[in-house]
Amino acid sequence: MRLLLSLDAAGRLTTEDVRLAAEGSDVSERTVWRWLAQARSEGEVQSPRERFEITDEVRERLAFWRGNVSAVHRELVAAAGEGGKRPSRATVQRAVARDVLRGELAGLRGGERARRAHEVFLRRPRVHRNEVWEADHVEVPVEVLLPDDRLVKPWVTWFVDVGTDAVCGAAVTPGPPSRESILAALRAAISLEEPYGPPGGLPGAVRIDRGKDFLSKTVHSVLAGLAVRVVALPGYTPHLKGTVESLNNAAETMFFAALPRYTHAQQGANGKPTDPDAPALPFEAFVAEFLTWVRWWNGENEGHTIAALGGRTPLQAWAEDPTPLSTVPAADLRLLMLEDDGRARTITPKGVSWRGRHYVAAWMTGQVGLAVRVRHMPHHEHEIEVFGATSGKHLGSATLADAASAEEVAALHRARSEQQRRLRADLRAAEKARRVRYAAATEAAPLQPVQAVTAEAARAELATAQDTQLQAAARVDLFAPGPPSPEWVLPHASRTGPKP
Repeated sequence: MRLLLSLDAAGRLTTEDVRLAAEGSDVSERTVWRWLAQARSEGEVQSPRERFEITDEVRERLAFWRGNVSAVHRELVAAAGEGGKRPSRATVQRAVARDVLRGELAGLRGGERARRAHEVFLRRPRVHRNEVWEADHVEVPVEVLLPDDRLVKPWVTWFVDVGTDAVCGAAVTPGPPSRESILAALRAAISLEEPYGPPGGLPGAVRIDRGKDFLSKTVHSVLAGLAVRVVALPGYTPHLKGTVESLNNAAETMFFAALPRYTHAQQGANGKPTDPDAPALPFEAFVAEFLTWVRWWNGENEGHTIAALGGRTPLQAWAEDPTPLSTVPAADLRLLMLEDDGRARTITPKGVSWRGRHYVAAWMTGQVGLAVRVRHMPHHEHEIEVFGATSGKHLGSATLADAASAEEVAALHRARSEQQRRLRADLRAAEKARRVRYAAATEAAPLQPVQAVTAEAARAELATAQDTQLQAAARVDLFAPGPPSPEWVLPHASRTGPKP
C-alpha cells in the first residue's frame, strides 16, 4: 500500500496498478480502493484482516478425524476456550477448501485409492502392433455351472496388443488362474493359425503386474526363450497398464453385465439379487459366448470400431500396420509352453517315473535304459512330453499308467467333499463351545459371563481334555515289552521242506 500511496501522491497511480495489487493480495479492486481512501484520510495503512490458516497441527487433526472438518472445528472451539478466538465452522471449511487439495482430502477420508481418483494421468503414445502387450487376470462377476453342479466364478487370463487394442489370446479357468492358464493364453496369443489368430506373433515386451504366477520361473523362462522382454510393474498401479484395465472394464459393462447370475446386478432392499433362482450358464456355454465376444471386440465381420483407431476395428488396425511380424512354428510353440523340472530320468520296464507315478507309451518299446527329460504343462499331470536327455529331441508323449476311471474320480471328489463338510461342522461346534457370552453393560463395570455350565459337565470336559493331552505325550518306546504269557498260542515258523 505504501507504494500505491507514493504513486498516488506523484499522480502516477493507474487502475492497472490497483488491479495488480488486488490480485497479489487476493482481494477485490474495490477493497484496494477502499484501503487507499482510508490511508488518504487517516494518513496510515491498516494491516489487512488476518485469516484462518491450515497449519500442520490442523492437518494432523484432520487426518486423525479422517477428513471430518466439523470434528476438527469442535476441537478448535474447545481448545480456544471462553476467552480465545473461536473460528466459525464456515471459516474452517473455507480454509480447508482453500489450503487442502481435493485429492488430499479424499485420501484422508477414503485412503490412497480415493486420492488417486483426483489424479491426472498421462497417456502413453500410440505404438506399432506387437511392440508392447499387456496381460492380466480378471475374475468374471458371473456364476457359471460346473458338471458337478457347483456354481463358480471363472477367471479370464488375456493378452492385449497396446498398439491396436486387439485381444491376441485368452484362456478361461473355472477356478483361480495359475501358470497353466498364462501359458495357454500366451500360446493362443502368439499363434497365427486358426482358431487362435490373427492377431498374433511375438511381442517385443509384455507388461504384467506383480502376481506370483506371472512372475513364476516357468513363465519367465518361456518368455526369455522367446526373447520377449518382461516389464514387471509396481504393485497396485493399474494406471500403468491402462489398455488391459480398460478392456477389463469394457468386458464387464458390454458383456458380463448381460449374462444370467451377474453378481453385480441390482439388488433388492434385503441386499439379495432380484432373481436369485436364475439358471446359470454351463461352463462350456460361457466359454463359447466369451470367445464369441472376443471375436466381436476384435472386429470380425466389421463388428466393433474404436474412435482412437480412426473408426477402425482392432483387427483392421492390426492388419493395416506394416510392422513386420515375428512368428514361431506351431509345433515348436507347443513344446515351448511346457515346464521342465531340470532332472534326467531313465526309462524302466515300468515306463518313466515322475512325481511318484509311472507314465508309459507305445514308442517306449525297446527304449529301456534310455536317459530322458520330462516336460509338462503345469497342473496337467495326466500326460507328459518326453525328450532325449542329451540330444533334446522330442521323443513323444506318455500317459499315466494306472489312471483312475471317471467314476472313481467322481467318487473320490464326493468323499473329499463329505470329509470337508464334516470338518466344517466339527469346527463350527468347537467354536460354539469355545464362545463366551457376557451380559450387556450400561455402565463401566467388570464383565459378567451369562453362560451356565454345571460342575459335572465342566469336570467331564476337563477330564477328556486331560486324557487327550496324556495320549499325545505318551511314549511306548521307554520300556521293552515283556515275554508273552505262557497261555498264549504262538504261531509256528512256516515249513519249507516236503511234507512227511
